[in-house]
Amino acid sequence: MNTEGLFSLKGKTIIITGAAGLLGRSYALALSAAGANLVLVDIDETGLKSLSKSLHGKGKLMNITCDISLEKNIIEAKNKIISEFQGPFVLINNAAVDSKVSSIKKEGKLNRLENFPLDNWKNEMNIGLTAAMLFCKHIGPVMAEEGRGLILNVSSDLGVISPDQRLYYSEKIEETEQNVKPVSYSVIKHALIGLTKYVATYWAKDGVRCNAIAPGGVFNNQPEEFVTRVEKLIPLGRMAGIDEYSGLIVFLCSDASSYINGETIVIDGGRSIW
Repeated sequence: MNTEGLFSLKGKTIIITGAAGLLGRSYALALSAAGANLVLVDIDETGLKSLSKSLHGKGKLMNITCDISLEKNIIEAKNKIISEFQGPFVLINNAAVDSKVSSIKKEGKLNRLENFPLDNWKNEMNIGLTAAMLFCKHIGPVMAEEGRGLILNVSSDLGVISPDQRLYYSEKIEETEQNVKPVSYSVIKHALIGLTKYVATYWAKDGVRCNAIAPGGVFNNQPEEFVTRVEKLIPLGRMAGIDEYSGLIVFLCSDASSYINGETIVIDGGRSIW
């Protein structure tokens, strides 16, 4: 078998939602280096501009600043993309609202299930799940018509296991006010795996595949106490580095993964096997 160019992304157009976020940036840098054309989608215009300046790949580039919680914006984005680029297309549904450790501590009681605001639930569902479905709805048919394409959903290790709320526990806080990871994040990440399986069979006959990744936590200068607790749950004994998911992303977007369909690949240092 000739493996030359197997991992090259030259000529492929890859759409990344939530591109200006921590992992979105990392994915974009790796995919650009592999030769892909990139469509970077995010509500953060400043972040997109900063990311664009960091890219040194030879592929074409388009920034789309929009609120993906609105279907009309996704339709407009699709029209811009297909007017500028040709396939094969890859869609990475990466956008999410993730409560960081600092915000979990700040929100505290409000994040608890019995107090969780319905508006928070709706907003996070719209961005993390509904938008992913809508991008599939509008970009998937473009792929199917061409007879090839890939959709990659970014789930989480919390899409295959439950949040360990002990990570946020403080002896100084009453039990009814203990900090927790919100219910919305866990439900969305589980649901993205369900969406992956559905889409993987829906357009399979048209040459469109769909997979998911379930990454663990990335070290990003979280509080030392939190990091120590997390590391005890991971067989490798550490959180992921910011670039440690990029190789998997490039692999799954390349022809090297051409027979992988409907799968969720967990990349969490082994946390979910303990």
